[in-house]
Amino acid sequence: MSKRVSVYIDGFNLFHAIKDLEDDGLKWVNLWRLSEQLVRGNESVTIVKYFSAYAKWRDTSYRRHQRYVHHLENAGVSLIEGNFKRKRQRCRLCSREFVLHEEKETDVNIGAHLLADACRDRFDRALIVSADSDLNQAVVLARNETTGKLIDIVAPPGRKSMNSRALFEITLGKLRNSLFTNTIANNIEQGRR
Repeated sequence: MSKRVSVYIDGFNLFHAIKDLEDDGLKWVNLWRLSEQLVRGNESVTIVKYFSAYAKWRDTSYRRHQRYVHHLENAGVSLIEGNFKRKRQRCRLCSREFVLHEEKETDVNIGAHLLADACRDRFDRALIVSADSDLNQAVVLARNETTGKLIDIVAPPGRKSMNSRALFEITLGKLRNSLFTNTIANNIEQGRR
């Protein structure tokens, strides 16, 4: 019998890692397919949760992100939505005030879902796709509060050095093998579902 694996993906952490690769062809990753490439031979993916937030003040990006999530959900991925908080800042040079948007709730949502799923015996092994070391304590707590659960951190490409607790880093080959078809990628880019 194969072991059940739940995958928890820090959406913006993965997005920025892919963006840093400067290859637009890697943008539209089928996260279920990627998750299947991260497991061992005796394991099967049973849950993939994508933690992200919509930049609603950026109409084009917001709509494109919605189309991407639509295709992820069709592939079996669940969106756990956070949000952005408006934050006023003052420029140190000119003293002019401006507004930033800061993503909120992703780390807490990942930690809460990880712990709840572990306590409800929804997986044998969990993979957290993120290089954010803020998640390390949630991993330690989930391990300590359950028996026999394996929980590993997987770093997005180029980010393993950001979290020493990451078991391994996602390779470019795994990303390329996980892309949505060109038809779906074009639909996401051009505004069709």
